[in-house]
Amino acid sequence: MFNAIPFAGTILGGLLPGEMVLVQGSVPPGAHRFQVDFLCGSSVKPRADVAFHFNPRFKRSPSVVCNSLQKERWGPEEVLHTGALRPGETFELVVLVLKDAFKVAVNGAHLLAFRHRVDLQRVDTLSVSGDVDVQAVGILPVQGVPFRASPPGVPFRAELLSGLSVGRSVSVSGRTNENARSFAVNLRVAGGNIALHLNARLKERVFVRNSFLSECWGPEETKMAAAFPFSAGTYFEMIVLCGPRGFKVAVDGVHQLDYQHRVQDLSRVSELEVLGDVTLMDLKVF
Repeated sequence: MFNAIPFAGTILGGLLPGEMVLVQGSVPPGAHRFQVDFLCGSSVKPRADVAFHFNPRFKRSPSVVCNSLQKERWGPEEVLHTGALRPGETFELVVLVLKDAFKVAVNGAHLLAFRHRVDLQRVDTLSVSGDVDVQAVGILPVQGVPFRASPPGVPFRAELLSGLSVGRSVSVSGRTNENARSFAVNLRVAGGNIALHLNARLKERVFVRNSFLSECWGPEETKMAAAFPFSAGTYFEMIVLCGPRGFKVAVDGVHQLDYQHRVQDLSRVSELEVLGDVTLMDLKVF
């Protein structure tokens, strides 16, 4: 149990685009407000700059207030009237770090985006305070396992050095091209089979999943747990988590789908392939 509130922790190495900050906890009954702050240092006097101030408030009209603090002066508030966080309930807060903004999801649903006002390279401290009980705080991926090749252009293929196993994740960060029609991410088995084919069709707004086994495509899956997450000319981070029964796929911190394993020996899944109308920015296995 994590219960040291207020909490302040150092972000080793700073924040990088594509990383996610996770806060899991609960809001006590009768709570007034709490805040999560991305700080530039830990100075109290003068007060450290705040790159991103995320402040849910529960009295009167429930809302989330976002802001930044520079040279001890608050900037203009950005207010979203929402009941996404409620007293007496648990929550999972995911903040996706993008090159131009922080993107926030609560309980698997997109909530808001806050454009950077402070240089992201200055952020080195995370603080949580106020009326909140916190069970976990983390930054994902904590450490990426490098590919044998650095991310070049598309089409791209790299070997996963030790194959997949339950608990491992693959992170693909990139930007869709301005006139993108589709792109695909494949987890391949050496010899030509594809254990997981993820095909984002932007014009149709369909996210297709399938497997190619024994020289034949299987039945397509298209149902989604959330809204279609891609649009032309925008940044994204896709994380594929390898579970005991199937793959779980999240985009920009929001869970999108589950896909039951059609290849049972996960150690044979040893290649990553990216195709289509996309520019790669980062690839990790962790």
